[in-house]
Amino acid sequence: MTKIFARLLKDESGATAIEYGLIAALISVALITGATSLGGTLNNTFRNISNHMTNAQTQSGKY
Repeated sequence: MTKIFARLLKDESGATAIEYGLIAALISVALITGATSLGGTLNNTFRNISNHMTNAQTQSGKY
């Protein structure tokens, strides 16, 4: 019986699975953060382009 407990205490396969799960979670958080930041930047860029095009069209008198 003590051999079984000793073998279970030395077994680290569960710890490895947990480590891989934590790494996957950290990578997903980093990807979500990057995508959110990029999305906000793209939204601002397209809004600025739209405003410039509207202003140019209004100034040319062909609105």
